Amino acid sequence: MLGGLRTLMANFAIAGLQLEIARGDNLANIRSEIESVAARFPWVHMVLLGELSAYGSGTDRAEPAAGPTEKEFCRLARKLGIWLIPGSFYVRDRRSIYNVTPVINPAGEVVARHRKMFPFLPYETGVTPGKEFVVFDVPEVGRFGVSNCYDMWFPETTRTLAAMGAEVILHPTMTGTADRDVELAIARANAATNQCYFFDINVAGRLGLGQSIVCGPGGEILYQAGRGREIFPIEVDLDLVRHVRRRGWQGLGQVLKSFRDRPVDFPVCGDRTVEFAGLSALGPLCLPERE
Repeated sequence: MLGGLRTLMANFAIAGLQLEIARGDNLANIRSEIESVAARFPWVHMVLLGELSAYGSGTDRAEPAAGPTEKEFCRLARKLGIWLIPGSFYVRDRRSIYNVTPVINPAGEVVARHRKMFPFLPYETGVTPGKEFVVFDVPEVGRFGVSNCYDMWFPETTRTLAAMGAEVILHPTMTGTADRDVELAIARANAATNQCYFFDINVAGRLGLGQSIVCGPGGEILYQAGRGREIFPIEVDLDLVRHVRRRGWQGLGQVLKSFRDRPVDFPVCGDRTVEFAGLSALGPLCLPERE
């Protein structure tokens, strides 16, 4: 249905919330900010926060699946009648801890949960990688995909979401390191090479450098935030995504069609037991030591 037919409402408003996050409980501040956005911009359909916004980066606050934090976000989405992607928080499932991004609809129901596929090793230790690609449909609008922070450094993640039909990628991030500038380039590249909208929402304050970025399906910058708290509603046009995928951005490369029709496979993405010299010679994944 989504692959060829025009949906009823192509325009959809997403508010990025780049909040100043501290270690510890940020829920009261997050609740206030979301309620403020809904009151100030009643035309917004969806709210997206940065990674680990609820409690910061410590796994000590990990909760059971469908725990009290997720239930509070569900209550808030239902109260305000919005789609809510509240960044992520750590969830304990038996003996494993996952970095989980829930997707909550305006009825307050969790329609999907993305488990971060690439924890930021060797730093984000004790976190188990997820294995499932997550897309979900907003009825009469289009298909959305979810990834999380370090996931986007691996182009196969966004390409898979696009191949599954995602027209908008929702990407919470927590980056407070010198590679933030590189991530801005990666976000643009992900948008251009997959001909989609890409919402990369970082946190600010002591845990993040801000500089959230929203890119269009040609890799163009629709908005780039500074380093402090910022709230930025962006209206996306999913008919534009469909047009670009059909004809190319500015009538140029039809990237996804060329990928679909490629004459070659990529062995490096196939059997993981096959060794490649450029990879096997790198040594173990571990913290760098002083040289």
